[in-house]
Amino acid sequence: MTQIVLSAAWLAFLFGMAWYVALLDGLWAAARERRSPRAPLANPIYRCAAVLRQQPNRTEAPDLLNWRLAPALYAGLAGTGVALVPFSSVSVLADLEVGIVWWGAVEALTVVVVFLHGWSANSQFGLIGAYRYVAIGLPVMLISMFVLIAAALPAESLALPQIVESQRGLWNVIRQPLGLPLFLLLGLSLSFRGPFNYADSADVAGGTAAEVSGAPRLVWEFARLAMLTAVAAMAASVFLGGYLGPWLPGPAWLVLKTAAVLLVLVCLTEQLARISPSRMMTLIWTVLLPLSFVHLVWAGVLAL
Repeated sequence: MTQIVLSAAWLAFLFGMAWYVALLDGLWAAARERRSPRAPLANPIYRCAAVLRQQPNRTEAPDLLNWRLAPALYAGLAGTGVALVPFSSVSVLADLEVGIVWWGAVEALTVVVVFLHGWSANSQFGLIGAYRYVAIGLPVMLISMFVLIAAALPAESLALPQIVESQRGLWNVIRQPLGLPLFLLLGLSLSFRGPFNYADSADVAGGTAAEVSGAPRLVWEFARLAMLTAVAAMAASVFLGGYLGPWLPGPAWLVLKTAAVLLVLVCLTEQLARISPSRMMTLIWTVLLPLSFVHLVWAGVLAL
C-alpha cells in the first residue's frame, strides 16, 4: 500500500511540475509578444491538442524502432531521476545507497538517448543537433558530478535522504554557494533550453526534433519538461534542504522549493542568450569545469 501511495505521489509530482513549467513558458511567450495570455491554465492543453493534430512524419529509411523509442526512454530517465528524490525522511520511491551515482547514470544515458533520437531519424539536421548535444552535454555532465560529490561530502553518503538530513543545520546552498548555480546549468543542458539549446535549436531547423510530429513530438516535449522537473527536484533536495522546513509538511516544502527552482530555470531560459557552440565549449572547458573542480576541493577541505 505504501508503494502504491508513493507511486501516485511520484506521478502527481512529475506531471504537476511539468504542467507548471508549460504554464510558465506560455506566460513568458505571451509577455514576449506583448499580448494577454488566453486561459493560461489551459494553455498546456491547447499545446497538446495542437501537437496531436499534426500529421505524423516519417523520413526516408529511418531506424524506426529507435526513433520512436527515444522519446519514451527520455521520459523514463526523467521519471527515474524524480524517483530518487525523497518526499520525507521515510518516503522515497527509490531509496538507493548510491543515489548520486544513479543520477550520474541518468545524465549519461540522457546524452545517449538524445543522440539516438537525432541519429535514428536519418536526417541531416537531426544528426547535426545530436552531435552538438553530445559535444556540449558530456563536459556539463562532469561539472554536475563534481558539484554533487561536493554536496555529498558533509553527509558522508551518496544516498539522497542522508544528503537532505545533513542540511538540517545549514543548507548546502549556503555551505557551498557555487554548487547550485553550476548545477542549474545541467538543467538547461539536459533539457536543452536557453543558452544550452544546441540539440533542437532553430538554426538547425529543430535539430533532433526537426522531423518529429504528432504523438512522438508530444512525448518528446513532455520528456523535456519532465527532465527539467527532475533536475529541479534534485537541486531542491541536494542544495535547498529538500523536504526540510518549519510548519508545513515535508512534501509541501519539496514542491515549493522545486517550483522555485523551476521558476529560476525558466527565467534563465528566457533571459540568457545562446552563444556559438565553439565559444560555449571553450567556456565550459576553460572556466566552468575548472571552477567546479576548485569547488569540489574547497568542499573537501571544509569537510576535513
